[in-house]
Amino acid sequence: MLSFAKPARHQNVDGESQQGPKKLPWGEGERLQKVLAKAGVASRRVAEELIEQGRIEVDGVIVREQGLRIDPDTAVVRVDGVRIVVRDEQVYLALNKPKGFQSTMSDEFNRPCVGDIVAERVMAGQRLFHVGRLDADTEGLLLLTNDGDLAHRLMHPSFEVSKTYLATVDGEVPREVGKRLRKGIELDDGPASVDDFQVLEVGEGRSLVKVVLHEGRKHIVRRLLEAVDHPVTALVRTRIGPVALGDQRPGTLRVLGRDEIGKLYEAVDL
Repeated sequence: MLSFAKPARHQNVDGESQQGPKKLPWGEGERLQKVLAKAGVASRRVAEELIEQGRIEVDGVIVREQGLRIDPDTAVVRVDGVRIVVRDEQVYLALNKPKGFQSTMSDEFNRPCVGDIVAERVMAGQRLFHVGRLDADTEGLLLLTNDGDLAHRLMHPSFEVSKTYLATVDGEVPREVGKRLRKGIELDDGPASVDDFQVLEVGEGRSLVKVVLHEGRKHIVRRLLEAVDHPVTALVRTRIGPVALGDQRPGTLRVLGRDEIGKLYEAVDL
């Protein structure tokens, strides 16, 4: 749902120092109104109103010119400061990886893998990257895309995109464990810490905890909880940055919404 509150933020208007969009001659590219409509932002008529209100930015400059032609393959378009996807061939998917599946597109030992779930898309010509990994015993959210720039940045530690996990662990977890994990634990490959830790349920010799961290090292959640004497018996990743797993069933795919994609771009400065 579009917000009609205020124009785009942190941009320059036409004529300021930034160069702005390259104007294409008639017959080349596509009209901005059409690009916005195809991206699901608004109808062409409403898109024209958004342009008039100064809420559309192309390549760093607010555009108020109706009928501007742009190249959807190269132009960076934002609505109210949030980047939108304008290239038809781009694919952004959320997968709930089932337990027992490898986080690979193929497996040399013929074990079940992510590639099996998206086989039809791959056969149709889509080249998909999985963003990060989950070990076979961990289920939950994986992002799949053919946007190489976004995938690379989401996996790069410098952008510190947070991941949220629900873990069932042995033992009843006392409050001080959270303090230890936030402060940092020395592991075999160096110190590690969590951004947030909550005990959600305790009973019958087990606890359900929520762990939020931006670390991407192998088995990091399991190793951290093992280090504080609460080994993991079940683990699910429920969120990557702004994208939540919700009630999506294991083994199913869903196409990310425009707002989710825009927030992912924002999280990695694209």
